[in-house]
Amino acid sequence: MLKQVLSFSRSLVRRKVVDMSSLEDSKLCRCLGTVDLIALGVGSTLGAGVYVLAGEVAKGDSGPSIVISFLIAALASVMAGLCYAEFGARVPKTGSAYLYSYVTVGEIWAFITGWNLILSYVIGTSSVARAWSGTFDEMIGGHIERFCKTYFSMNSPGLAQYPDFFAVCLILLLSGLLSFGVKESAWVNKVFTSINVLVLLFVIVSGFVKGDTENWNISEESLINVTIVTRNLSASANVSSDYGVGGFMPYGFSGTLAGAATCFYAFVGFDCIATTGEEVKNPQRAIPIGIVVSLTVCFLAYFGVSAALTLMMPYYLLDEKSPLPMAFEYVGWSPAKYVVAVGSLCALSTSLLGSIFPMPRVIYAMAADGVLFKVLARINPKTKTPLIATMTSGVVAAIMAFLFDLKALVDMMSIGTLLAYSLVAVCVLILRYQPDGAMERRAGAGERDYLSPEEGESDLTESESHLNMLKGGSSTLQTALHPPAAPTDTSSSVVNISICVLVLLVCVVSYLTTYHITSIVSMDVWILASLLLCLLIFTGCIFMICRQPQTSKKVSFMVPLLPFLPILSILVNIYLMVQLSGDTWIRFSVWMAVGFLIYFGYGMWHSVERQRHLQAPPNSSSSSQAQKQDESGAEGKDQERFICPEKTSQC
Repeated sequence: MLKQVLSFSRSLVRRKVVDMSSLEDSKLCRCLGTVDLIALGVGSTLGAGVYVLAGEVAKGDSGPSIVISFLIAALASVMAGLCYAEFGARVPKTGSAYLYSYVTVGEIWAFITGWNLILSYVIGTSSVARAWSGTFDEMIGGHIERFCKTYFSMNSPGLAQYPDFFAVCLILLLSGLLSFGVKESAWVNKVFTSINVLVLLFVIVSGFVKGDTENWNISEESLINVTIVTRNLSASANVSSDYGVGGFMPYGFSGTLAGAATCFYAFVGFDCIATTGEEVKNPQRAIPIGIVVSLTVCFLAYFGVSAALTLMMPYYLLDEKSPLPMAFEYVGWSPAKYVVAVGSLCALSTSLLGSIFPMPRVIYAMAADGVLFKVLARINPKTKTPLIATMTSGVVAAIMAFLFDLKALVDMMSIGTLLAYSLVAVCVLILRYQPDGAMERRAGAGERDYLSPEEGESDLTESESHLNMLKGGSSTLQTALHPPAAPTDTSSSVVNISICVLVLLVCVVSYLTTYHITSIVSMDVWILASLLLCLLIFTGCIFMICRQPQTSKKVSFMVPLLPFLPILSILVNIYLMVQLSGDTWIRFSVWMAVGFLIYFGYGMWHSVERQRHLQAPPNSSSSSQAQKQDESGAEGKDQERFICPEKTSQC
């Protein structure tokens, strides 16, 4: 019985083997360059939110300090982006966070990540398609909505007010475009992204030309007068302002932080770059550059638009639904609202393409690994695209947009995205403290994920080696406190256990600071003692991680300030996940229940890694010895390996 439980546990944490010597092999078309990736990242991240979000956050949370809110949000997003960039350089294959989890923490975590990414992309595609339809309908006078409500009204709970035929056609059209080939899709995306960026440049320049710095320094007395007029009160009434205390931070620094939490989601979307690993000419260089540059461009755009908006008119007068057209009317440039409308539609188009583009690639990667149905991994020989995965995901997203009210489901997108960000940060930490050549050991032909008996591990899983390490007593603790010069299995296990404790502590602290804030304010002894204990253990874990040696293997991009940046990224992401409502977590649980049915009923038994483990010989010591010789001879070559353009397949 115990043997069966151990075997089942091993199957859950088996890790994917990536053959580092054949990274250029791909069934997909390698035709994208660095500029294509930057345009894809900017297009999917810099969506319609830039036309709406700035006004909403400035009026309700931050005031003129929204520029600081975007700066804080950008820094939090860059931490996740840097982790993605390093993995893009280390494992340039299709799959994004799903693949990164698979090669580092095991199959079950990879499936959870991939399954939630699919949910995020489906809901994102459907909601953006409905937003595109609504924006276009508003421009032509609302004729589509009136017609559909008259003849196709739906009054059932959970369903939309009317079926959105326009959104369905839009999703199917873009799915068809993606099926024709990634090169054509990238060209269309570059056109729409260029128009969007030009419109935003026009908005920024106009804002600085027509802006007034007095709008960043409004007095509290003026705000009180506005409140009296708005409420129809007498001038002698003793009232406080509804719009803060004035100045650059009218709602205080807490308001600026609240705005930053909302603005963080404006930077979601860059991860679609990480799904293009097998369609880029030089992914180990292009993916890191694409992620970092696209996040930088998006920050500059958000920063510039929010600054221009709050300079053009007082923040308390901003319209939450359409701030930019109202701002141009306020400064006497009414015709400019048509330019803004064109930019808004282009932004929605690129955002929609950015949601549809990565979805079939994650599905393809999961199906190719056997954890989803194999038919979804078929590649069209002419277009070199995952045709069945593309059209299947497009049809599912079209049905969602056609029938459902997506406002209640949009928060579920956040869980999938934040979970992926957290896992990628964890994986970077684990990978950087592994022994040199750990990934190459796992990449040997016919070799098991677990080390051979000659290497001292006797086919143990990583979790079992952690248990053995704990049984080692004082000698293991001494090794942890006085680590060797180079990473070993013991030092790697110390890091892994410390990371697990860190994640658990972050979850506890996030829960306490979110749901027991009144106890913290009233200085209750129990919660202060709990937070102090968590802080002490947290500091101890960071100290233990910092003491351990890092791998000497270099790649084209590496996360700076390790381990602090990934740990800070984990902290931000988990804290934001805890802020989500209970209803969102219940819906998330239902989605995960469906996913686990698929995994335990199909994926677990058809996994390519399971087949490899079953076919592997029980003793692979000879292959281990040969591989050690290869590693010693190729150590210099492995320091940095790029995919040569001449080796890439052309369409």
